[in-house]
Order: sequence, then C-alpha cells, then structure tokens
Amino acid sequence: MAGLSYSDTASVIDGFGMVADLSGYLTEEEKAGFVEGFLEEGDLNGNGSLKVFPVGKSTETLQINMTDFQTFADATGTSLDEMSTIEGIVRVAERYYEWTDAQTPGVMGDGRPFFGRDAMANYLITGSKQLGHEIFEIENGVCALNFDRATMKTLWDNYYVPMVQGWFSAEGKFRSDAVKTGDLICYVGSSSSVVHFPQTVTVDDATNYPIQLGALPNPSFEHGKPCSPQQGAGFVVTKSDEKKETACVEFLKWFTAKEQNTDFSVSAGYVPVTKDALTLENLQAAAESIDGASGNYLVNLPATLDTIEAGVYANPPFKGGVEARAVLDRALSDRAVADRAAVVEAMAAGASSEEAVAPYLDDAGFDAWLADLETQLREAIA
Repeated sequence: MAGLSYSDTASVIDGFGMVADLSGYLTEEEKAGFVEGFLEEGDLNGNGSLKVFPVGKSTETLQINMTDFQTFADATGTSLDEMSTIEGIVRVAERYYEWTDAQTPGVMGDGRPFFGRDAMANYLITGSKQLGHEIFEIENGVCALNFDRATMKTLWDNYYVPMVQGWFSAEGKFRSDAVKTGDLICYVGSSSSVVHFPQTVTVDDATNYPIQLGALPNPSFEHGKPCSPQQGAGFVVTKSDEKKETACVEFLKWFTAKEQNTDFSVSAGYVPVTKDALTLENLQAAAESIDGASGNYLVNLPATLDTIEAGVYANPPFKGGVEARAVLDRALSDRAVADRAAVVEAMAAGASSEEAVAPYLDDAGFDAWLADLETQLREAIA
C-alpha cells in the first residue's frame, strides 16, 4: 500500500517498522536522474535509504502586487532590486509606511504595511541556517537546540521590529487575504500557493480594481548563504512482499518520468523532481499547453527555479518535530501581532508613534522572548 506523506509523518510510521525502503529498487543511474536534495529528503535514517519517494516539490517565493507596487515605486524611486535581501525588504517596507502615512498629513501614524510571511517556521529554520546556525541540530532522529544569540537577534530585528512599527503585517489566515483587500503589497509564501494569488483588489463594495502578479526569488540575509525551504509530500510504501513493493516502485518510476511528472506538477502548482524535467523550457512549454494551468504559475516559475538553484533545505525529521515546528510558527508572529496591537492602542490614546513603539524595541524584550521560545521548544521535543 502506498500513500502521500510528509517526512515528519513518515518518520512516525517508520518508527513502528512499517515503511519500506525503496532504495534497492532503483539503479544508481535512476537515482542520479532525480534532483539530489529531493531524493535525500526521503532518507529518513541518514543511511542511504529511500522511505519517502519524491513526486512534486515547492519552495517559497516573494509574490508581489505589481500594480500597486509600481505606483509606489514611481513616486519614491524604489526598485525591485532592493528586495533581493531580507534587510532590503525591511528598508522598502519602512519607506512604504512613511509614504502612505504622508498621504494623510492630518493623521499621524496611519501608514500601511508592505510585507508579510505565510510560514514563520520556515523563516526561523532557513533564516538561522543562512546565518550559519541551525536551530535544530539533528543526529539519528534526536534534536539538540542551538540558539546563537546574534543569529536569533537578526531574525528578531528583521521581523518583529518592523512588525511592531506597522511596516509588516500578519492579517488573515494567509497573507494573500491582505493583498486581496489592498492591505499588503507583497509576501513570502509557498511557490505552489501562487495559483491563489488574487487577480483583483477589493477595497470595499464600491472599489475594486485588477492587479498583476510579480515574483522574485525568496530573499536571503545580506550576509547569509541563500537557503530556502524545500517542501512537498512524497509517496510512502508500507512494508510488504517484494512483488508488491516492486509494483509500487514501478508505478512511482512511471509517475516521475518526465512527461507524467511535468503534467502533474504544473497542474498542481509544483515543480517536478527529476533533473531533465526541472527546466524552465520544459515547464513553460507544459504550462502553456495544459488546459486550466494557472498563468500565475508561469509568472512565478523563474523565481521558483532561481530559488531552488540557490539552495533549498528540509530539516530531517526528529521526535517532537511536528510540535516544535508549531511552536516556531506561532512564537514570533503571535508576540509581534500582540505588541503591534498594543502600540496602536497607545497611539489611539494620544502617544506619538515613537513613544508608543519605544518600549518594544529594547533588548530586554528580545531576551525574554528568546528564553520563552527555548522553554517551549524544549517541552516540545522532550
């Protein structure tokens, strides 16, 4: 029996001795045809096994409402080149806030946010790896926590600090919800989610207008090594006799052959898993020929491929990994959202924006958050 699974879930099932190792069913030549990192993610035990067979992958890209961005860019001289780094996005977001704030000179502190993120765990995991320190150091399925203060402070300064000042936001279940209402210009989200990027902005019942999508590779830290999340489920085959396992693998070989895997991936918003299929020319041709394929997929495709080429990463599964990731998803974002609400409340009570935000910008707040994060993560992996 075979079914789709993420590596964390597959690792739990493997712990019961129920997952078949498919590595012996592929020749070295067949293995070499896959993108190396995609195949490595299925090696749950780090011993050359293949327990999650890759069928479609995604990463993250920077997805932009180019219609409203261009208006801002024309007025301020801002360029897309400035948004190739995380620090660059912070600077552009501050500029956008100030530009929108200045449009209502009689009302101070009503600038609008520019940027958001869908998956905070991805930011913390890959961001720390970019800076040379992995939060999760995993060996033989056991996780040790690694909190380098300078690394964590950089992550804090480039998300929490702009959040509490109103330059970033985290409204809606997904950041595309805020793009749809005109409350956000761009966000980092899954490359596969681009099919849901809104085609119009609806401000209210009487105001809506069409927008165009733009996409850039996932930004990295200025002094970091590019690293973006590697995402996407694969097939897990439960242990059986050799005949049944062979039949499952033969199907998976067929499914990941160039034509089939390209059609599946494009239709689902993913990218294929073999080297000969993972090319711009192949995917552009497929997207243009498949009925129902999203035009957004084509716009986002160069950014997706550039992001993958620069380097993608999936941390190995470990005990408590699902729970630890849930902690990372909420710990920084929830704190930032709550503190931004307190800043807005203080401004409504008469404080200037500088007075309202000042208590949230000292190191004491960061150190308290970091200590609490470490406690939560230790409980998750215990």
